[in-house]
Amino acid sequence: MSIAANDVAMSESTDQPDDHLVQRLKEIIEHRQLTPLFQPIIRMQSGEIIGYEGLIRGPSDSPLHSPLNLFKVARSCNLSVEVEHLCRRITLEKFAELRLPGKLFLNVSPECLVQPDVKHGETLGYIHEVGINPERVIIELTESQPTYDYDLLREAVTHYRAMGFRIAIDDLGEGFSSLRLWSELRPEYVKIDMHFVQGINQDPIKLQFVRSIQEIAEKSGTIVIAEGIETDAELLMIRDLGVAYGQGYKIARPHANPATTLSADLCTLLRHNGVAVYPHENGRGHKMLTAIKLLRSVKAVAPEVHNNRIYEMFNNDPTLEVIPVVSNGIPVGLITRANLIDRFARPYLRELHGKKSCTLFMDANPLITDKNAALHALSQIIVDAERHHLFNGFIITDNGQYMGMGNAHDLMREITQMQINAARYANPLTLLPGNVPIDEHIDRLLENGTRFCACYVDLDHFKPYNDVYGYRKGDDMLRLTGKILSGHCDPQKDFVGHIGGDDFIILFQSEDWEQRCRAIIDAFVDAVPDFYCVEDRKKGGYISEDRRGKKVFHTLATISLGLVKIEPGHYGSHHQIATATADAKKQAKKIPGNSLFIDRRLGPYAMEKQNDDDAAQELAAPIV
Repeated sequence: MSIAANDVAMSESTDQPDDHLVQRLKEIIEHRQLTPLFQPIIRMQSGEIIGYEGLIRGPSDSPLHSPLNLFKVARSCNLSVEVEHLCRRITLEKFAELRLPGKLFLNVSPECLVQPDVKHGETLGYIHEVGINPERVIIELTESQPTYDYDLLREAVTHYRAMGFRIAIDDLGEGFSSLRLWSELRPEYVKIDMHFVQGINQDPIKLQFVRSIQEIAEKSGTIVIAEGIETDAELLMIRDLGVAYGQGYKIARPHANPATTLSADLCTLLRHNGVAVYPHENGRGHKMLTAIKLLRSVKAVAPEVHNNRIYEMFNNDPTLEVIPVVSNGIPVGLITRANLIDRFARPYLRELHGKKSCTLFMDANPLITDKNAALHALSQIIVDAERHHLFNGFIITDNGQYMGMGNAHDLMREITQMQINAARYANPLTLLPGNVPIDEHIDRLLENGTRFCACYVDLDHFKPYNDVYGYRKGDDMLRLTGKILSGHCDPQKDFVGHIGGDDFIILFQSEDWEQRCRAIIDAFVDAVPDFYCVEDRKKGGYISEDRRGKKVFHTLATISLGLVKIEPGHYGSHHQIATATADAKKQAKKIPGNSLFIDRRLGPYAMEKQNDDDAAQELAAPIV
């Protein structure tokens, strides 16, 4: 927890503390009964400790031990600025006494920084007294309440920079206005709130947030620090995203006398040249699209409008195909161009009905959908409805009130795009990553120089099974295959993707990849008989007709794994790996039954180098 008054934000209580707590606080201030702790901040790529964040604790036997309670009581007594200055001074003194290397991140609340009665040179005076260079001190701004006077804060920050200090913004994404502070103050450092770091390996939204912050930081020349790293997976994910610095319990806990070097185990983990497996959306994104995406603004008419006026509207606008009829905001029907023009083309009908209500020729039972209706559900409604609705389109409402129109053409375009995106980014059947994230992960492995194995997985005799038992049973078999593959892989090291149909891929970073492959085969062998009827199980297969009408016996489905070992520098792109794994799969499928084929040949880049070396040796050979 921070030494700054931002801890107050954890409690909105304005109750006055009892006299005992007030007296205890005054004793703490008078006798300087505060203990500074220091938590290391490391360079993520090397493990070097670049500095420490200064934290504070009250007396261990006091209810004010927690900085939350300490600053809560101080604020209620109007002593928060005095307490914060005491914390700052004690932390600086201890940092100098311990002779800790690197920089000191010193928490300061914005409201304290801009206090008109606070001498700007007071902190600089502390530093000179204890012998610390101001350039080693980072003023870490933490918010306890909204910041409104940005001009005054900017002025104060400029003053501190002029004295040699650098600026950091704490808890980015958590505070009242941290993004605005970033824009206004242009700090040298930003610290991402631990909420977005913890569980980042399992949450694509957190991943995207950190990615975006990192991109902004790179363009603005700001250094990013990730707070709250607690697991191996979080550590490697943050490292792989290119975040410069990190801190958290995984690295080191706050301590009164902290270490100045990292543990050997942590250094080994950071040097690991594997890449973290990014979380993916599990195919959920396409489900969020609703009818509002299809909304087109179409002017409605009241039921009292005459047919002659409707005819004029169609005549004046050749692109207008349908006019909704709305009464007091509630849609009551649709008038189509084709229907009205056709009727008015008949002898005497315009003369007879031209001055009558437009409701005479309207469809009184149009398709109506709410703006929040999912596109897949809307598509099914149109398919199940009468044919003319496909051409007429549908009315879109907001809680029953008319908003506009939608048409089937736009709906089909969006559905098609959703299906394409689903296939590319996440397979909607198995919810495994699709082709785009597969290629991206392979490229990351190659760029990092990681040794890994690419395994192409394919089901044998799946198409005839699909034809005989039906696509629903076939889908069930594919889902089970996806679960088996995922269940026998390490989610923090191994990537499982669904290329399409009965084709899958595994990108192993696990050292025991061969045992995992054989476990996948065993699990599939145990599970597949349940997909067949008892008779076919007994026979070991079934008979179906091929494309020529000839009856063919097919055995129960088997699984083929074609694996290629990827050494650093032997392949240059995901295209080359796709070709190599496809060849390995073909070899696996030539082996009867369930099979694992391991291609141990060198990649194309290695072959080129070997050929160049051979040629060089020939040139260097003596001529006889």
